[in-house]
Amino acid sequence: MKTLTTNRAFWLLLLISALTILPFLGLTDYHTKGEPRESIVSYSMLETHNWILPRNNGGEMAYKPPFFHWSVAVVGLLNGGHITEGTSRLPSAIALIAMTAFGFLFFARRKEMGIALLAAFITLTNFELHRAGANCRVDMVLTALIVSALYCLYRWYERGLKGIPWVAILLMSCATLTKGPVGSLLPCLVMGVFLLLRGVRFFKAFFLMIAWMLLSLILPACWYVAAYQAGGKEFLDLMLEENVGRMTRTMSYDAVVNPWYYNFITVFAGFVPWTLLAVLSLFGLTYRKFAIRPAAWWKRFTAWIKEMEPVDLFAFTAIVVSFVFYTIPESKRSVYLMPIYPFIAYFLAKYLFYLVRRGSKAIKVYGSVLAVISLLLIACFVAVKCGLVPDSIFHGRHAAENVSFLQAIRGINGIGSFVLIAIPPLLGIYWWVFQRRQALSSRYLTALVVLTMGIYLALDGAYQPPILNAKSVKSVATEIEQIAPQSEGTLYEFIESSVYSKGDPLHYFELNFYMGNRIDNFYHKHPQKGFLVIGKSEAERWIPKFEQEGYHFQCIYQSTRRVYHQIAEVYRFELSH
Repeated sequence: MKTLTTNRAFWLLLLISALTILPFLGLTDYHTKGEPRESIVSYSMLETHNWILPRNNGGEMAYKPPFFHWSVAVVGLLNGGHITEGTSRLPSAIALIAMTAFGFLFFARRKEMGIALLAAFITLTNFELHRAGANCRVDMVLTALIVSALYCLYRWYERGLKGIPWVAILLMSCATLTKGPVGSLLPCLVMGVFLLLRGVRFFKAFFLMIAWMLLSLILPACWYVAAYQAGGKEFLDLMLEENVGRMTRTMSYDAVVNPWYYNFITVFAGFVPWTLLAVLSLFGLTYRKFAIRPAAWWKRFTAWIKEMEPVDLFAFTAIVVSFVFYTIPESKRSVYLMPIYPFIAYFLAKYLFYLVRRGSKAIKVYGSVLAVISLLLIACFVAVKCGLVPDSIFHGRHAAENVSFLQAIRGINGIGSFVLIAIPPLLGIYWWVFQRRQALSSRYLTALVVLTMGIYLALDGAYQPPILNAKSVKSVATEIEQIAPQSEGTLYEFIESSVYSKGDPLHYFELNFYMGNRIDNFYHKHPQKGFLVIGKSEAERWIPKFEQEGYHFQCIYQSTRRVYHQIAEVYRFELSH
């Protein structure tokens, strides 16, 4: 790390980030409801040329503003007008890479280059950001925009609060167009608190932040007005529910409600595998005895804040304010806290260099753990591939699904996959034979990064795609398309929970994407004839009720795998007059 210049390190980081993320984006089919739910909005934009408020999934409007969907649609246009799994994930991947690179430049120009580079690689390889960077979801793009806006606001602070931070304002505008006003509110709140801690007068800090937030809301306001003209009260109610109701705990439906301590758990889990190193290091630290004196603690804490370097205080403020901010709503998800991850990575990088200077054994122990994991990965793969793990070991409710995962691993073939699979054990062997015998230095931190990225390469490029594809219902969509083609009638869906849902109804998102957004809503449309896709258990309860209304049904298909926890059935139906 020390031999690199900042420019060379930046381009090396950019190259490594691209090579370890971009090639694998399209290997995995959609296997959850979240990704196709977002991509189908972009699909509708291209299909209907409605870029303001497109309808999808049988007439539903999107629950989020459109910047992310615009990004996916633009990538689709560059791909000949086609949206695929890979193209839909590209905006998230670019957001992660850009945030990592900009974060490196931000810290490298203000602190040691080695710390900045290590922080960048920790950002790139913690579980939560790595996963989000390979998903078609709004969260990674929102995170990159918020974090980048914070970097720009700090540069504005360094210039003595002079001028207008136009780049930060534009980034906050895009963040607001990605997931609502939080994209402007959170960066301004963080920067406002930071300014107060740096001695800026309250009213000056308050009015400056209010001014920048209002400027950042001008572009989003244009879309909100246009969307209101298109969607009316339905759109207004939805936006108030998603933004105001979520923060004031007045939503009409539960949206991933979790207790207050959930945020602590999710940060700890989200920073895997680096949290393991942090925990191991605690056993090697020396601790002083201290008395329980709250007043003394507060005095030492305030003194520590005053003595903190501006960059450190800025990063610390971003972590604390964002964390506290997201404890307010009842709705708590792990991805909400992603804006604090690059700043935690910075402090963790500083801590790891501190451990090296102290000669902490935790570094070597953690490296050995990664090396063992690398060797265990290929050992398990060889055992499964050779048939040493029989299907009969699985029992119970999820036995069939687990067997399909096992068969997917057995089916891994190809030179590319085998090369990726070989990378972690080779790195693990190198660690055991050479690296661990060397004197502890910053080279060990480089080795830890390489070991971690080697494991990710094998997981992302070889192990994960076939396993997750075994969960996908893409093959079910193909079978339904053959048995119920669009030329013979419209395909409708019925999901019982959606009928009674107060908000955020469930749809057959995966099926709808893979079938070209052709699924309509049976319950609301009351069609005369067509095809109906419905879960088997729900069909047993609801088909007799529909028949009492004059419908006649003929079952023409039953899926061999579950679709949202049920076997899917397709009926041809007609309403008698």
